[in-house]
Amino acid sequence: MKKIVLILLVSLPLFSFSQNNLDQTLVGNHYLSVQWISWDYFGTAKIIKSEKANTYTIEGHQNSKESSDFLKIKGTLTPISAKHLIFNGIIETQVGFINNGEPCIREGEFNFKVKGNRKYWRLQEMDNPCSEVTDYVDIYFIQKK
Repeated sequence: MKKIVLILLVSLPLFSFSQNNLDQTLVGNHYLSVQWISWDYFGTAKIIKSEKANTYTIEGHQNSKESSDFLKIKGTLTPISAKHLIFNGIIETQVGFINNGEPCIREGEFNFKVKGNRKYWRLQEMDNPCSEVTDYVDIYFIQKK
């Protein structure tokens, strides 16, 4: 029991430091994209720390410059680690050549993760539920000024 308490006391400042870094990484305006719209013209997602511990709200969109295609995201993020965020909410896409150009809505709990040295969290449930395509929905570390 003494060992467990000691480990907790020793690691508590590390968790606090990590949480502060995570707040700095998450809170703000971030670039947002789905590859069908553009990897050159990003949308934005605003992340705000909520009053509930270890929870953030996110709301964002990406609109095509050439068509009515769009990506919308709205919900909450719960960090499991700096490289794994659990999103709970709605992700909506509309792409002219997918799902007959009709909106596709995903609702529920999803995972965004960082793999390797990437500078973004990518939606892990990539299979589009409305068509047989793969969506790369990304939230970038880089904050839009």
